[in-house]
Amino acid sequence: MFDQGKSGGNYLRPDRPRKPVRRAGFYAERLSHAARLIAAFSVKYGVLGFQLARKFVFSLSGQLLILTALFIAIVEAVIVIPSLASDHERWLLDRVRQAELVSQSIDVAQNNAVSKEVSNQLRRSAGVLYLAVEINGESYRLYDSRVGVPEEVLDLRLSHKNLWHDILYLWAPWNTFMGRSDRLIHVVAQPKVRGGQEIEIVVRAEPLKTYLKSSLGSMLRVSLSISFLAGFLVFIGLSVFIVRPIRQLTKSIVRFKSNPEDATAAPRPSGRPDEIGQIEREMASMQEEVRQALRSRARLAALGQAVSKINHDLRNMLTAAQMASDRLANSADPTVAKALPRLERALDRAVSLAQNVLTYGKSDEQTPQIQIVRLKELAEAAAEDAGLAPEGVRFVSRVAKGFNLEVDPEQLHRILVNLMRNARQAIELQPNRKVRGRVTLTAIKTSEEVLLIVSDNGPGIPEKLREKLFQPFTSSSTPGGSGLGLAIGRELAQLHGGDVRLVSTGTDGTTFEVRLPLKP
Repeated sequence: MFDQGKSGGNYLRPDRPRKPVRRAGFYAERLSHAARLIAAFSVKYGVLGFQLARKFVFSLSGQLLILTALFIAIVEAVIVIPSLASDHERWLLDRVRQAELVSQSIDVAQNNAVSKEVSNQLRRSAGVLYLAVEINGESYRLYDSRVGVPEEVLDLRLSHKNLWHDILYLWAPWNTFMGRSDRLIHVVAQPKVRGGQEIEIVVRAEPLKTYLKSSLGSMLRVSLSISFLAGFLVFIGLSVFIVRPIRQLTKSIVRFKSNPEDATAAPRPSGRPDEIGQIEREMASMQEEVRQALRSRARLAALGQAVSKINHDLRNMLTAAQMASDRLANSADPTVAKALPRLERALDRAVSLAQNVLTYGKSDEQTPQIQIVRLKELAEAAAEDAGLAPEGVRFVSRVAKGFNLEVDPEQLHRILVNLMRNARQAIELQPNRKVRGRVTLTAIKTSEEVLLIVSDNGPGIPEKLREKLFQPFTSSSTPGGSGLGLAIGRELAQLHGGDVRLVSTGTDGTTFEVRLPLKP
């Protein structure tokens, strides 16, 4: 059988010392794991705290807090430094007045002389080590032969005489603070209790230093309490009335940037009559205008996509119609021959309208490719493309033969074609016209820009169209027109850094001005 006692004697006893070893290793591992966790959390939250602190410091609230603390420090310096200098001077003057009172004992002494014991007692009662006064024109002193009189003199009669004395006056208490413990102060002052020109005393600096420390502590407690209270109230007031509205405006701008079409991102004006209230109202108005512009742009983009999709089919239809009109041209039927020009003009207008819509539907115009251009030749080509001809509405060029400018020739061609075509169409549609139509181009070069003036003798622009003259799809009064010519022309001019504007319009004609800056 198995012997329990024997087994316990042979095997259990040697195992007993191993248990503490295993437990010690277990606890050491646990402690090491806990230390690693603490270190990891410390690093993690330390970095997080540093980031939050850095974010606060660079925020408007943090900068406001720093400025408040800086202003408190400046106010403290303005309060403490003069007050401490005043306490320093007051303490010394108190010693002087006490010395004056003590000096009166000399007046009643026999032969104005006192014993050494009385001298020591008088000096101790006045708190001075040396006293010199003038009595009846003669100087008398109470002193201890073991005490040397410092050569450096603090003359209280010279305070506030000039800037240098003011600096010494303000520096005196700090000189006392930084002086040695055994430092002596030699003071000269003007007597008030008794006659004479001056009274001299020597005092220990250590009691004065103790007094100044106590005074400084009291001033700091009071002034810091008042300054911190005032600074706290100013900080809270600025945070509530300035920082918080600006923070709300910032959040609104960030939300608007992430989703401009979200109407809830608009700031709610608080109705304040000050500049912040005006900013809130202007911001809300601006965001609403941007939303409307984005909606209009989205509709235009959708229109451009729709027109692009049907472009192919539309061209096929127009091509078929043009082929049919070509076959009809050979017809001998007088009715067909009479209607054919009208059909051709209708097809041309349809093709032109589709092409203009497609052109304007492009997302962006290309960057101008600047070249040196001869304006006279380019203007004549533009007039021909605009339909100006000697037998109809004629083109008059007042451009010098050698007139050159630096522009994108293709884009300038499009600008002039749009302006000239609009002028020709307005003249051709004018009823009962007796004077021959004319479109004139004049070029003027100044020191900063080139002015191209396009004028006509047409009927003028109706007043209801003048306000929206350069808006797409709204400015055309011509049947079949798209209302895009002026909008496209202004956009191309602005790409050059210039503009297109209406100079004048009326029954005697219309004048447009194209302004193009000279290239440096």
